[in-house]
Amino acid sequence: MKRLIKHAQLETGYQYDNDFIVGTTIAPFDILIEDGQFKQIAPMIEIEPDMEVIEANGQLLLPSFREMHIHIDKTYFSGEWKAPIPITKGILTRIEEEQTLLPKQLPFAKERATKMVQHLIAHGHTHIRSHCNVDPQIGTKHIDITIEVLESFKEQITYDIVAFPQHGLLRSAVEPLMREAMEKGATHVGGVDPAIVDRATHQSLETMIQIAKDYDKHIDIHLHDRDTLGEHEFHVMMDLLEKHDFKNNVTISHAIALSDLQGEPLEKLTKRLASFNIDVTTTVPIGQNRSTIPIPYLYENGVHVSVGHDSLTDHWSPFGTGDTIQKLNVLIERFKFIDEYRISQSLKYATGGITPLNAEGQQVWPKAGDAANALLVDAVSSAHTIARMCPITTVISKGAVIHQENVELKGAYR
Repeated sequence: MKRLIKHAQLETGYQYDNDFIVGTTIAPFDILIEDGQFKQIAPMIEIEPDMEVIEANGQLLLPSFREMHIHIDKTYFSGEWKAPIPITKGILTRIEEEQTLLPKQLPFAKERATKMVQHLIAHGHTHIRSHCNVDPQIGTKHIDITIEVLESFKEQITYDIVAFPQHGLLRSAVEPLMREAMEKGATHVGGVDPAIVDRATHQSLETMIQIAKDYDKHIDIHLHDRDTLGEHEFHVMMDLLEKHDFKNNVTISHAIALSDLQGEPLEKLTKRLASFNIDVTTTVPIGQNRSTIPIPYLYENGVHVSVGHDSLTDHWSPFGTGDTIQKLNVLIERFKFIDEYRISQSLKYATGGITPLNAEGQQVWPKAGDAANALLVDAVSSAHTIARMCPITTVISKGAVIHQENVELKGAYR
């Protein structure tokens, strides 16, 4: 089917005052979509009888978001309010809690996961990577539920599923269950804090890599360990990736040690992460005891960084919103990005690296042949969208509208 976005605004360049970028130039365009891709972008395209028209009403067209770190399988979202209990044993508090909590939540898991996906779609996400518990208490039941839920949205979104041994790959002896999860359709092998949880860094990481290699899967490991311990885990993992000649994608989620390192250790680790083409995903944590990793430094030195929410509300945290514009707003405030250029370029952390304008201010999105995944936003630029948290009104995935707000546009938050 042909679809035509009429009267959308696209970013076309930056505005300069001497050597300073002071704004973003936008212009009206029509965008033709065929077979889930942008086919033509022009100031005016005639409407044909076989076209479905998406009226943009002068709103800004931006690339859609990729939720790169969420747990849809274990959540309080859409259920009754419940705050987390205090932590007394670090991550082990949550592991012990899950041993009884997750079996109790199984009857509600599918419904809550579905509500969470709907919420993420409404907030502009056309790709979701969900981590999914694999542990002795629930086996691979959460894998079954997650696959079923995400498959029910396959016409609207793409997705990854990380088989996640939250209770420790070795500590909970779940290697057979992890392999079962691979056979059921998980796309990534997960892991968590091998030094603290498994107390066997080398063996835990090698087992994780071997499973991924055996099933030709990708890796997404959670590393919360700090300072030199976390740094050591990073280097051991890369040593083993090299040993096994592992070529698939590798993501380190949280990567908290990067927030503690400075100078030569940070420079050395960053260069090595870039050389292995390892991605980093962060929730942009803030607070006295939760340092934020140096996101701009990593990206500028070749490490791809993405943002995620981790949870919307669960027994780990009550804070998640699923609103990635808000997440980017936290990021720019944390790193003191107050100018048009740096705010607008921060969009890349939520879109898989896509920005309408490249670093030189040239228009690079949308182009004919690009996947037609986009948002219509009541805003005048990417920077305006993020800084003022402007509302999304329409979500487009594979060329089709998958969510639309029935709201009157009023230039909110300007």
